[in-house]
Amino acid sequence: MLDTYNREINYLRVSITDRCNLRCRYCMPKEGVSLLGHDDILKYEEILRIIGVAVTMGISKIRITGGEPLVRRGVVDFVASVNAMEGIRDVSLTTNGTLLEAFAAKLFTAGIKRINISLDSLDPAKYAQITRGGELGKVLAGIEEVYRIGFAPIKINTVAITGFNDDEIVNFANLSLHKPYQIRFIELMTIGHAALDNNGRYLSNMLIKEVIERHYRLEPVGSKKNSMDGPAQIYRIAGAAGEIGFISPLSHKFCHACNRLRLMADGHLRACLLTDEEVDLKGPIRGGCSDADLSELIQGAIVKKPLHHDISCDEGHRKKCMTDMSSIGG
Repeated sequence: MLDTYNREINYLRVSITDRCNLRCRYCMPKEGVSLLGHDDILKYEEILRIIGVAVTMGISKIRITGGEPLVRRGVVDFVASVNAMEGIRDVSLTTNGTLLEAFAAKLFTAGIKRINISLDSLDPAKYAQITRGGELGKVLAGIEEVYRIGFAPIKINTVAITGFNDDEIVNFANLSLHKPYQIRFIELMTIGHAALDNNGRYLSNMLIKEVIERHYRLEPVGSKKNSMDGPAQIYRIAGAAGEIGFISPLSHKFCHACNRLRLMADGHLRACLLTDEEVDLKGPIRGGCSDADLSELIQGAIVKKPLHHDISCDEGHRKKCMTDMSSIGG
């Protein structure tokens, strides 16, 4: 399945809820966001139908996201249903980790082996500050549990923020020394209403890499790069058990290699995270559309996939995506 610019589209990120048990400062404004009603989000059966049609078109990789996906009732059974679908070769999940310890074994049995965990500070007070009340200990316990059970790879996503966690860069890098975690630094993006609270706090991955290299020698892992690494540039501290990744959507755009679509919890399909162009699938599904109609709608979204996004790391010329990250899906 190719888009207008000859990129193969084979990856669908599926947000199953816009709800989250945290209120991260780069994800939503301090007053929170309006939540969708029960009837406003896709039912699991509707999501499975969309995935089934997308698979016939060439989608083979699914990532389940939120909000926080583990707050939606029935998520484990849904994961098992996705894994059982013919044509799916990989199912993974992104979580904030606060509920992970309790869910880890069930998710593993349901077929999740690869997991991404969002973690933006290793200091309990700072973690509570950026998440507006989250408990760091719960996340660390979740990470330990998925490691014990045998999830692999375990990717820890850290949004780098000037003046907040830029003094923890080396501490995060140290997490890769003795365990096979992939620590991934992600540049702060101007998404949604919370972007106004984060003006001037962007930190490029080039600077983060320089900080790490003052302490360690980084070896590129390019020749061994796994297709599951996505847009991350992967390195390893010499002799370390794990890896360090850099995802740089602003300073080093990787749009030329983008292979993904995003299904939002409200049933809208996005072909680009940072462009507010969407196609409604929920309305037609509930109106009785055929699978052929649904396939045509998905193809329409792919046709509209832009060559690149227009968000820049230049503070003076930075555009922003208006939809909140919690609504789009992490």
